[in-house]
Amino acid sequence: MRHVNTVRYALSVAIAAALLPTAAAAQSAPEPADAPPAQQPATQAQAQDQATTLDTIVVSGTAQFKGLRKRDTSFSITTATPEQIREAVPQSTADLLKIVPGVWAESTGGGTGANIFVRGMPSEGDAPFVTVQLDGSPLFPPPTLSFLENSTLFRTDDTVERLEVLRGGSSPIFSNGQPGATVNFIQKRGQDDPEGSVRVTLGSDNLRRLDVFTGGKLGEGWYASFGGFYRITDGVRDPQFPADNGGQFSATLSRRWDGGELNFYARHTDDNNAFYTAIPLLSRNNGKSLSSFPGLDAQSGTLLSRDFRHVSLPVGPDGEVVKRDLADGRGINIDVFGGSLDWTVGDWTISDHFNLMGGDAPTNALFTGPSPMSISDYIASFGSTGTATYTNGGGAVDPNQQVLTAGWWVVDKKLNSFTNDLRFSRGLFEGNTLTFGVYYAKYSSKDTWYLGNDMLLTAQNHARRIDVVLDDGRRVSKDGFVGGPFFALRANYDGENTAFFVADEWQLSDRLRLDLGLRYERQEVDGIVHKTESRDLDGDPSTLYDNNVSVSVADFNRIDQDDDHVSWTAGLNFKLDDNNSLFARVNSGFKFPGFDNLRDGQTKTQEVDQYELGLKSGSPLYDLYLTAFYNKFKNSPFQAFVGGSNVLRMGDSRAYGVEVEGAIRPVGGLELALTGVWLDAKYRNYEDFTGNRVMRQPRQQFRFTPSYYWSLPFGDLKVFATYSRIGDRYADLANAQLLPSYETVDLGASLHYGDHWEFTASGSNVTDELGLTEGNVRVEGGGTGGVFLGRPIAGRSYQMSAAYRW
Repeated sequence: MRHVNTVRYALSVAIAAALLPTAAAAQSAPEPADAPPAQQPATQAQAQDQATTLDTIVVSGTAQFKGLRKRDTSFSITTATPEQIREAVPQSTADLLKIVPGVWAESTGGGTGANIFVRGMPSEGDAPFVTVQLDGSPLFPPPTLSFLENSTLFRTDDTVERLEVLRGGSSPIFSNGQPGATVNFIQKRGQDDPEGSVRVTLGSDNLRRLDVFTGGKLGEGWYASFGGFYRITDGVRDPQFPADNGGQFSATLSRRWDGGELNFYARHTDDNNAFYTAIPLLSRNNGKSLSSFPGLDAQSGTLLSRDFRHVSLPVGPDGEVVKRDLADGRGINIDVFGGSLDWTVGDWTISDHFNLMGGDAPTNALFTGPSPMSISDYIASFGSTGTATYTNGGGAVDPNQQVLTAGWWVVDKKLNSFTNDLRFSRGLFEGNTLTFGVYYAKYSSKDTWYLGNDMLLTAQNHARRIDVVLDDGRRVSKDGFVGGPFFALRANYDGENTAFFVADEWQLSDRLRLDLGLRYERQEVDGIVHKTESRDLDGDPSTLYDNNVSVSVADFNRIDQDDDHVSWTAGLNFKLDDNNSLFARVNSGFKFPGFDNLRDGQTKTQEVDQYELGLKSGSPLYDLYLTAFYNKFKNSPFQAFVGGSNVLRMGDSRAYGVEVEGAIRPVGGLELALTGVWLDAKYRNYEDFTGNRVMRQPRQQFRFTPSYYWSLPFGDLKVFATYSRIGDRYADLANAQLLPSYETVDLGASLHYGDHWEFTASGSNVTDELGLTEGNVRVEGGGTGGVFLGRPIAGRSYQMSAAYRW
C-alpha cells in the first residue's frame, strides 16, 4: 500500500485536533447570540422538535458540522424522528427506507439481506448505492459486497435520535463519496435533564422485544447515555425455529465546552436473522395474476424447516464437511467504536469523525432453483424408475408429491474497517466559508463460500428432504443432497481509500446561496482468491455419491488494482420568501469496482452524472418537497449465478423522475401526508437489453398516510393509516419476468397517557395482499408451466408496545 505518509499526516492532524479542547479552551468563545440559525450547532432537542419543518437542522451532506436548515439546503433530504420511525413499523433497517421517496427497498428477505435501489441507478441486487452511517461515519466503507449490504450492519432501536436520508446532492464530495443515498442514523446523547425509557413490544408472530435507554449528565460538562434491545420472534414466515434472535447494546460519552464537543460511542450487535428467498407461486394472465402454490401459503409459508436446520454439508470429494445451523441465517456479530470532535477556534472550525468496525456477517440460507415437478417426473428425468423416501423418516413419498431442488448456501465473512473524516472550515469574507478535508478508509473482508449444496425437497411449507435410489442401483440423493458446492471460494481482500476534498459555501445575497465542491479519491485493493468449481468425471450427476467421483478444478488469482477519480458538484438555493425556496443541483460521482467486481474481472469504474431541480415549501398548514431528477450511468455491471453459471454483463443507463414528499393539515388534528416517486429508467448500450426498463425498480410508488390527533385531558391520541401502491417491475434484464403492481394497507394508533406512559398498536398489510418484491434471477424467464418463483411480501401481522418514559 502507498500514500502511507499522507495517511499518517491525516491521522496526526486528527489526534492534534482531539487535543485542542485542552489547549484552546482559554481562547475559544461561543458564537454571537445573533448568529443566524443555520450557523448554530443543532441540538438534539431542536432536531426532534423541528421534525419535518423547513427549519429542521440537518448535518448530512453539509460541509460544516453546524449543519444547515432544510430551507437553505440545495439537495433532497428526508428526516424522521423516533415517533415517525415507529409509526412506519419497519420490519428491518431497509424496510424503514420505504418512507423515503426515490428509494425502493426489497426487504422481504427478513431482517437483513435487502436489495435497495435509488433513483433508477442500475444494479443486480444488494445496495451498491446506499451507505449507512452512524453519527456521520460509514459503518463499512464499501456500500456493498456480495452477500452483504450496509443496512445488514445496523439495527434501529430507542437509542436513535433521528434519521437523515440524503439522495444525490452534495454526497459525492463528502465521507465515502456515495452518489446514491446516504442514510445517517444519529444517536441520542446525554443531556442536562436526565431522560430514559423502557419499552416492551409483543407481536402476532410471537414477537417479544425489550428496548431500554437512559441518558443524562455525569458532571460539569460530561454526559453519557446507554441503551439497546433484545428481541426474539418466530417471524411472519415461521421456519420452525426463532426467525430473529438477538440484540444490541450501545453507549455514548460526551464532553462539551462553549466552543465545541467531543463524543465517543460504542455499540455491540449480536443478532441472527432467518433469510427468505424465492418460493414457488402460481402465475397466470401473463404474470399479472398470482396465487399461492398448493401446500405453500404465499403470505406466511416458507420452505425453511427444522428438517434441515442442522446439517453437515459435503464440500469436498473426499468426504469433507462443514457443520452449519440455518438459524444463524444472515445475521451479524459486530463491534463498532467511534467518535467525533467538533470545535471552533477563532475563525476556524475543526471537525473530525472516525469509526472502527469489526466482526462477522455470515449467510446460512436456502436458495431456490428450478420450478417444482412431481417426484415421479423427477425420477423419470434420469431415464429410470426408482424409490423416494423421506430422509428423516416418514416412509415413501407419494408419486404426485411436488418437489424442487434448493441450495443450502454458506457464506462466511469476517469484516474489519476504519474510517476517518477530517475537515477544516474558515470564513474567507462576509457570507463565504471554505472547507477542505481528507477522508481515509482502510477495510478488509475474509470470505469463505460454499454455493450450491442442492437438496431435493418437498415443495410445501416446512419442506422435507427426500432420498432417491434408482432401480438400476444409482443413488440420486444422500441425506437429501443431490450435489455438493458448485462454487467454492476462499478469499482475503484488503482495500484502502484516500480522498481530498474542498467545498465553498457562499451566501451571495439574502436570497441566493451557492455551494461548490471538488473531490479527488484514490483506491488501492489487494486480494488473494482461491476458487473451485465442481466437475463430475463421468458426466452423470446422479453418481455424485457413488465412489467419490466428484472432483474440483482450482483457480487461484491475485488482485492488485489501483484506481483514482474526480467528482464534483454545484448547487444553488434561491429563497423566494420565508415559506418557499427553489434549488438546482448538478453533480458527477462514481463508484470504484469492489472486491467481487475485481475478482470477476470487472475493473471499470462506474460513473453517474445527476441533475436536480427542487421546490421546498412549508407553513403551519402544509409541507411540500418536490424534486425532479435526471441521471446518466456508465459501466453498470450485472453479475448473477444463473443455472449454475456466473453470468457477467456490462452496460449504461439513464433515468429521470419526480419525487414528492408533503403533508397538508386542513383542519384540527387532521393531517394528510404523501410520499412517492415517478420514475422512467432504461438501459443503454447494454447488449440485447438496450431500451429495456432497468430491472426491479417500479415506475411509480407512493404512500398516502392520513392521520388524526386529539388532545385529551389525560394525554393525547393519534390514529393513522397508510395506503401504499407499488407499480409493476421486471425481475430481469430481458424484462421477461413481470412483477405485478400491488397495494397494501397499514393501520396504527399511539396514545400518550400522562407524562410518562406511551402505548402503540399497529397492523401491517392488514388486507393480506399478495405482492412480489423480486423474481428468481437464477432461472431464465422465472418459471414454467404457470409456476413462478418469487419472493412475496409478508402477510398480515400486528404488534403492540407499552413504554414508560422519564
